[in-house]
Amino acid sequence: MLLQAADSTLLIVDMQERLLPAIAQGAELADTAGKLAQGARLLDVPVVATEHNSGALGPTIESLRGSVQAVFQKRHFSAVREPGFDAWLPPARRTVLVVGWEAHVCVLQTIVGLLELNYRAVLVSDAVGSRRPSDQHAGMRRIRAAGATVVTAEMVLFEWMESCDHPHFRDVLRLVK
Repeated sequence: MLLQAADSTLLIVDMQERLLPAIAQGAELADTAGKLAQGARLLDVPVVATEHNSGALGPTIESLRGSVQAVFQKRHFSAVREPGFDAWLPPARRTVLVVGWEAHVCVLQTIVGLLELNYRAVLVSDAVGSRRPSDQHAGMRRIRAAGATVVTAEMVLFEWMESCDHPHFRDVLRLVK
């Protein structure tokens, strides 16, 4: 089943300032997440973020803050385990696309929780990372095994637009080129 913008929410999991230097290929992953977030805003897809223990890890990275419409503070590794998270997500949108950091911890646990709540959880593989590549790969394998769909940012943007006749086609094309 293809992704539809009207049913989607982009969730940025813990892409925080103090984690950035420790994440393998962190700058590249952040760039991809940023392009996806900009495209989401152009296509009327809500962009929301979680921050894990922000007092210690800092806020969401600066390059993403301008696209984020709401931030949810958490202490559990899985955002879903925090009281009020499900109600905080934009209503009537059952597909949650997830980007973020630590693929094998917070991203994994949040996606599994979303699946348990009967959301369609979608991992954007080129915007997810961990400190060690081996942890990233293990997390992604486990996420796929749990039943999440795995895509790339460019796949998402083109599925959301559906056609080159979309009014924002050229704007989105500039993001991916």
